[in-house]
Amino acid sequence: MKMIKREFARQLRQDQTPTEEKVRQLLRNKQFMGLKFRRQHVIEGFVVDFYCHDQKLAIELDGRIHNKKTRKEYDELRQAEIESKSIKIIRIRNEEFEKDENILFGRIESALKYKQYHITPSPFGRGGAEVSLVGGEGRSQIPN
Repeated sequence: MKMIKREFARQLRQDQTPTEEKVRQLLRNKQFMGLKFRRQHVIEGFVVDFYCHDQKLAIELDGRIHNKKTRKEYDELRQAEIESKSIKIIRIRNEEFEKDENILFGRIESALKYKQYHITPSPFGRGGAEVSLVGGEGRSQIPN
């Protein structure tokens, strides 16, 4: 199964959308904050558009297909599964990015700032970290 997903990811890299190509150009070669992003990376059996292993941060670019109800439901389940592995997912709609490419950088910076302020040591003293959400389930607040 892993080989099938890797082949699928390889195919997606070859057939990337114009928006994916623009994002790739902005993130390649550690150009943004020295972060290395992999494109079309397999995580837990799912392929994410871009992934920074060091920060456990994934970026998903959502085209029009993601507006369909069945796709939204799938995306929510997929995101919950990936985030259960302590990986943060940033979702950006293609239309948002096309209007303002800087939205990409702002969302990455916000996600990193959020991680910096909300990671606490494990209460069990076994290493690792526990992420605490502020503001209730599914909502976050980033301190200024």
